Order: sequence, then structure tokens, then C-alpha cells
Amino acid sequence: MSRSESPEVEWDRLKAHELRALANENAVVIFPVAATEQHGPHLPTMTDTRIGGEIARRAARKACARQPTVVAPVVFSGLSGHHMPFGGTLTLDHETFIAVIECLVRSAIRHGFRKILLSNSHGGNITAIQFAADRLAQETGAIIVATTYANEAAQTIAPILDDQPGIMHAGEAETSMMLALEPDLVDTSDLTSLNTDRGRGFLYAGKASYRWRPFQHMTGNGVSGLPAKATADKGKRLLDASSDAIAALIMDARTWEPALDRRDHDVGGVPFR
Repeated sequence: MSRSESPEVEWDRLKAHELRALANENAVVIFPVAATEQHGPHLPTMTDTRIGGEIARRAARKACARQPTVVAPVVFSGLSGHHMPFGGTLTLDHETFIAVIECLVRSAIRHGFRKILLSNSHGGNITAIQFAADRLAQETGAIIVATTYANEAAQTIAPILDDQPGIMHAGEAETSMMLALEPDLVDTSDLTSLNTDRGRGFLYAGKASYRWRPFQHMTGNGVSGLPAKATADKGKRLLDASSDAIAALIMDARTWEPALDRRDHDVGGVPFR
């Protein structure tokens, strides 16, 4: 089925009454949440935004026959303070980022949407979107799910890659997906020189603790991993695997089930009200 024959899934291509109809169908709204930041000397700063938006749109098209789904415009700037030393990066502070996410989601809820998926494509956004999901769910009663494609699709992504176990910044996986999506924007002239020891990461401390550090703590060129291992074919497979995983999450009825109340009639002799 061609795009012209498929239901339109992009919010900004639809008219207001069409979106009202989708709200009446209890459609899922995907908010792709990304970043505009340096991705080494070989990838454009749009990498997370381009990949995250593509995965969300593909997932919506795969899911919409079973679960009506619409994709909002990509939130193009996230929490990227750790990449600022390399230049080319646009970042928000935590308060502004969370406020933007919450304002957008509340807009959808005011229009009648009750199923919201925050679909993230940048590691630095993970804890913040979970915070927003927690607060929005408790305050609005809507079902808010926060996901990151690299984690949701981890088991199917890993076998595609030769070097790395999953998505790493500007490495084999992201370079492969950009070769599949925007080959003219990828500088392949000297990828081998960009190969960087993966190390343990730059946000770890102790055995299982967190410490914020800038990205230059682990890399001299803004890259993590081996972009020379990238191919467009891998990129196509990674995009398929990632969008399949997000579509499966959307179509799984358990994702959107109301929370259960398993409390007894009373505990300690005092009934609940």
C-alpha cells in the first residue's frame, strides 16, 4: 500500500476536524522527543530528530489498522548539555524541557486524547520524560507511556550490529540509519579515523551509580563506537526493527489498560475511601 493509500498519521498534515475524529476513536498520540546536537564530524545535528521522527511515523503506520495512532511534530531540542563542548548543539534546561513536554501533552488531552506515547530517541531525555509521564498521569488521569526506541527494540537491534550491543552516540547504529535515511548528509570520507573506544560510558560512577559528566570525558571527536562498521542495509534493518517494536508496544492492549485496584476492602480494620 502506498503512502497515498494509507491513513494519514502525521498530526501537522491533518485538519482540526480530522484530529477531533481521531480523539473520538481513542487514538494514541505519539510525541517524538529528540535532540539537536553534535554527532561527530560525519553526521548532521539532526540525527536524533530525523531517526526518532522516522521511527515514530513508521510505527504509527504499522499500528494504525489495529489501534488508531497519530504522530505529533518532533520535539527537536532536548537535554543535551553534555554535548555542548563540541559545538553545534541546542539544549534546553530540565525545567523548560519538562514544561514543553507537559504543555504539549496537556494540549492533546484537552482535545480528548487519553492515550499518549512519549517516544524518545536521545538518551539524555530518558529520566525527564519518565518524570513528565509520572506527573501527567497522576494529574490528568490519562494513560502516559514513556519509551526509548533503543531500549524497547534492544533485543532485535543487537543481532544486526557487528560492533556494539545497542545504540551508541554517532556509532555504527546511528550512522547506519542515517546512511539509509539521509546518505547525502553523511560524510563517509574517513569513518575509520573516527572509531572510538566505547569504554564504560561517561555517566557512570561506582558499581551502579550515576555522575553527570560532559561527553568529552569519553571521546575526543564526539563519537562513541565504530561508525566505519555502518552500512545502509543495517540502517534499513534497524529502522524496521525499531519501528516494529514501537508498533508492538502501541498495539499491545496491556499498554493501555486502566491501572488495577487490588486493595482489600479494608486493611488493619480500616476501610478505604
